[in-house]
Formats: sequence, C-alpha cells, structure tokens
Amino acid sequence: MRKSAIIYCEGQFGSMDGKTANGLIREPGYYEISAVIDSTKCGLDAGEVLDGIKIGIPLCKNLEEALAISNEKPTDFILGIAPSDAFLKAEERMAIFNAMKAGLNIINPLQEFLTEDEEMMNVANKYNVTIRDIRKPKPKKEWKLFSGGILNMDTPIITILGTDGACGKRTTAKILEKGFRERGYNPVFIATGQTGLIQGAEYGFAIDAFPLQYLIGELEGEILRAYKNENPDIIIVEGQGALSHPAYASACGILKGARPQAVILQHPPKRKVLGDFPFMPMPDVQEEINLIEHYGNTKVIAITLNHENMTDEEIDQTIVEYENKYHLPVSDVLKKGDEKIINAIIDFFPSLKNKDKVVSSL
Repeated sequence: MRKSAIIYCEGQFGSMDGKTANGLIREPGYYEISAVIDSTKCGLDAGEVLDGIKIGIPLCKNLEEALAISNEKPTDFILGIAPSDAFLKAEERMAIFNAMKAGLNIINPLQEFLTEDEEMMNVANKYNVTIRDIRKPKPKKEWKLFSGGILNMDTPIITILGTDGACGKRTTAKILEKGFRERGYNPVFIATGQTGLIQGAEYGFAIDAFPLQYLIGELEGEILRAYKNENPDIIIVEGQGALSHPAYASACGILKGARPQAVILQHPPKRKVLGDFPFMPMPDVQEEINLIEHYGNTKVIAITLNHENMTDEEIDQTIVEYENKYHLPVSDVLKKGDEKIINAIIDFFPSLKNKDKVVSSL
C-alpha cells in the first residue's frame, strides 16, 4: 500500500545535499509524493528542475502551501536533505515540529536519531505521530560478522561504485534493476543508503551506521538472505562514496562484504572537486578503476555518467571520448538508456547470457 508524503528539502532540491529528495522524485517507491518544500524554487515543477520533464509535483514555499495543494492530506513528512555533517539546523528542527503539529509522521534519514531526542519524542507523543529513524541500526546483539557463506554463491553480483559521493550510484543501480526485470530477469537490489530504504527496498540497510567490520558481515548477510529468498539471476548492490575518497570508508566495506565479480563506475565528468570536500580534487577515472580492481579483486566493466552541468552535446562527446580512452562501454542511463550497460553485464556473465537466449526466444 502506497503512502503519501511531503518532502522537505529547503534550499537544496536538485543539489548534492538534496540527493534523498532527488532520488525519491525520480523513484518514489511505495510513496505518492504530493509536494516538495524548497522556497528557493517555489512555483517550479520538481521533475522539470531535475530532468527537464514536468511530473506534476510542485515545489512549495512552506508546509502550509504544500498541505494546501495536496489532494489528500499526506501521512508522512520526509527529510529530503543529506548534509555532510548529518545534523539538523535550528530551522530544520522547527520544520519537523511544525510537521508533527500538522499530524504528519516523520521520516528521518539523518545520522542524528530523533527517537533519542527527548524534545522530539515529547512532541510526537503529544500529536500522536511517529518518528522513523532510517539509519538507526538494529540492536548490537544482532549484528553479524563475515561468515564466508557468500563465497559459495553462484549468482552474479555487481556493485555500482563511483568517483565521489552523491553522484548517482543508487539511481543507476535502480535503473539497471528495472531494465533487467523488463528483459525477463529476476534481479535483486541491495540498498546501502537511506534513500533506497525509504523507497521500500526489501533488502539492505544504512551501512554507514555500522562499524566497518560489522558492515561487511551485515552486507554479506543481506545478500545471502536475498539469494535464499528470491533465487535471483543477478544481485545489484548500491555503492556509497568512493574507494579513493579521503573521508569515507563505505566502499571498502562494500567490496569486502559483497564480493562483486564486476563493477560499474559512476562518474560526473564536470565535477572538479569532491562534493563536500572542495579542497580535494576529483580522482582520475583510470586511477579509480585501477584501485577498485586491485583492492576488490574484481573487474570494472562499464562507466556510467552523471550529466550534472553537461549539455546533451557534451554527454555525446564524453561517451565517445571515454569509450576510446578506457575501452569500456559508456552511457548516461538517465539520458541515453540502460541497454549498453545491461548488454555489457550480460556479456560478462555466462549465466546471464544463457538466460538472455531463453528470454529472447519466448
């Protein structure tokens, strides 16, 4: 059953720090999004801001306006921001209080757990609403260490890694999942971040809420659970950060826990410095490929582009340039589709190639 929601993304919609809101607009999962709050873009359409296509979800000045334009009263208020420090500012706390007073449940993707905030819980209880901390881990006594069970799996595993944080790894993973399903395959998506979990992913967890050694075991456990329950043709693991990133270690744990045989590398060509660390230059694509392949004992088999600040002509030119330079298939799956990348994955895994022949003959 789909829920309805308003997304709060004040001053950040369409930007890196608005990635949770951006992702939910492109793929709302089991949510019906009625409006996005961002007073700096009020009056515009959310889909047009992101992808140049109107989708009927307005950007509003405040909660009152968002509630007024909603056909039915939404049930949830989703924080669509993802700041690098992961903590609420005073105005953001006030926005949450106002939402609870309006009778909306709170969906919190930050590492600041509101269910441990006495003032927040007092207000929630007063107005009979709930707070869900997406990143809050399960009790420590339930945490798993690496078991080695994944080494006995025969299902292909790929992960979408990147050259930076917030560059479209989850978006690409979800597009590939949908593309495989449309071809008749049975793919499984493993969420590793807050947006995928809000969308309703059946498998995964917020990996940055766990110490690294438990992250590895928990990720292996989720993959094994999906393997047992779904008998999938392919498992697609969402990446986080970048392996070369000086401040994030998540990609290290993903490579260890998921043991992917192949990797798709997501890259924003126009980005010159790391998103939340402007004193650090973006890594070289070839060096990132070399690092991933060496560290993960795996193979980068394709490159996908994030087209931020790129014209359509620049996208086309970059695809040709990168394919000549890196000798890998390259695409922007949002602009150019997933066919080239899915074909590369099928070509790499014999079991998928055999399945493709069966599907094609039906």
